[in-house]
Amino acid sequence: MELTATILAAPTAPAAANPRVLIVLPSLGTSVGALWQSAATHLGEVDPATTIIGIDLPGHGRSAPVDVPAGTSEYPQLTMSDLAEAVLATIDRVLPDVAGSPDANSASISMAGDSIGGAIALQLALDHGDRFDHAAVFCTGAKIGEPSGWLERAEVVATSGTPTQVTGSAERWFGEGFMDREPEASAALLHSLQDADRFSYAALCHALASFDVRSRLAEITLPVLAVAGAEDQPTPPTKLAEIANGISGALLEVIEGAAHLVPAEAPAVAAGLLHEFLNPDATGANSATLPTASGPREASRDEVREAGMTVRRQVLSDAHVDRANAKVDDFTADFQDLITRYAWGEIWTRPGLDKRMRSAITLTAMIAGGHEAELAMHVKAAVRNGLSRDEIKEVLLQSAIYCSVPSANTAFSVASQALAEMDDEG
Repeated sequence: MELTATILAAPTAPAAANPRVLIVLPSLGTSVGALWQSAATHLGEVDPATTIIGIDLPGHGRSAPVDVPAGTSEYPQLTMSDLAEAVLATIDRVLPDVAGSPDANSASISMAGDSIGGAIALQLALDHGDRFDHAAVFCTGAKIGEPSGWLERAEVVATSGTPTQVTGSAERWFGEGFMDREPEASAALLHSLQDADRFSYAALCHALASFDVRSRLAEITLPVLAVAGAEDQPTPPTKLAEIANGISGALLEVIEGAAHLVPAEAPAVAAGLLHEFLNPDATGANSATLPTASGPREASRDEVREAGMTVRRQVLSDAHVDRANAKVDDFTADFQDLITRYAWGEIWTRPGLDKRMRSAITLTAMIAGGHEAELAMHVKAAVRNGLSRDEIKEVLLQSAIYCSVPSANTAFSVASQALAEMDDEG
């Protein structure tokens, strides 16, 4: 099984002694170019020293289909390990030429994958973690769907072709309004699905049917970034939170307005996240001076404050933080510095809990303390951090038992108004 690699972004900065390479992998039914090209272009602009290589899956994009004996429909039933080994073999084959070095191991290699591409990245992190520096997984899971559903889809596609999946994929892949806003990008993705080889697609369904590494996540030692689309149905944010919680030090990000194909739906956002993740020394996002799950490490006051301000803006929004900063005067400046460094810089930056969990805890604390204004602010923050409205409702219902019914009654009123304001703001 030989896969085809494509350079999506070539380095424009002077070559380094140890070339930096990012391997990107697509989703089931998409070509790597249709899914990743825009994000790769954005990333190349901010990270000009990195070569970005896309690898197409069997029978997708430029890669050859799986072998099927002439006159039969007997396609191979692939596993995720099969796909991971094929990707690794492709890297070893093309990297010496791309990196300008006869030794592929001399390059600094990271990987990013969406959906089944993310699953392959997890498999590679488990089986060949020593070959990679970072792994970013988008819109995926340690287990995706149920085996029966994948096997049924494999049978349908092997018999009737990939066009049978176009309508359903259009509904699952994109966040609300994306097809209207980006007709060319969505059309390219759906055309790549329609053009995919039916037997190869079916073989990949078998790989997804047998894939389940939930019990092995703790074995992964690579730095991992898990990125979810807030509107994703096949792999909702809870799937990415499971990955982030299962891997020590993993980071979780939830992208509002996006569904199952974040690299295409929000390419600039995806590129920004990858740049920060792959360049921790430049951003401080993964710096060894920041707090960790095992306890705070040495960090300067300014470093902690900078990290706190970053996560504060992520959780509360730039607009909210800008409004708060505009009100700062000599009397309140020390207090604002205190909460930025300690609440946001020391606690919210810790990787021991993902932002979804921290939001749920914070909502309960605001209800218990009767802090209505802070509760409204953190209801909006919880939505940004990936909690659904149903999940927020469950937090409020549980608070009725452990805080008090009157507290929960007030909380429902405050939360309803906060959510309505978010709707009005779009």
